[in-house]
Amino acid sequence: MSSLHGNGHGPSLFSREQWSSSSKRWSRKAASTEQKTLDHMHGLLQQLNQREPLMRRRVMVVVDSSSSSRHAVMWALTHIANKGDLVTLFQVIEPGHRAASTEVPSDLARSLGALCKACKSEVDVEALVIQGPRSSTVISQVKKLEASVLVLGQKKPSPLGWNSHEEFVDQCINNTDCLTLAVRKQSKGIGGYLITSRWQKNFWLLA
Repeated sequence: MSSLHGNGHGPSLFSREQWSSSSKRWSRKAASTEQKTLDHMHGLLQQLNQREPLMRRRVMVVVDSSSSSRHAVMWALTHIANKGDLVTLFQVIEPGHRAASTEVPSDLARSLGALCKACKSEVDVEALVIQGPRSSTVISQVKKLEASVLVLGQKKPSPLGWNSHEEFVDQCINNTDCLTLAVRKQSKGIGGYLITSRWQKNFWLLA
């Protein structure tokens, strides 16, 4: 930001012409930055939907009982997964809850799996349920299963400040070995999704 310069008699102010010129420069800079961000996100999504014909990707979606999780599943189906890809619905049951078997999917994962097949039958769907600390379990399974993309549901920020879910999303985005995207569906009046990645926070994607 430009500083105010003194002339020996106190600080001098910008003239109207100087202010107008400065404002235009900052407006052009902001517009340029916004356009670069827009191009980056659209290029990223375009790249995700381009792959070799015989290449099968694993799209992993972390699921739970929240509506944000369901929205993440639907977004992954419509924006990421293509014919022949494998969608892994991954539920983590944290210590202290009822033990889960990796062989038997929970009712939640099973119902979301049925939804996936109904919405996009050309993708393969699997459900994986593991008990453990949420963040470290997701990060380790992404690496073990060699996921191509990880999709997370993002909730509205808490008015009380940083919460455990936001911390979980942030840890996954910054520590997984694959591209990780957190998505939050906007209200009906606004439409679209807010997308957060390692490079951009809350990018509004209208489609």
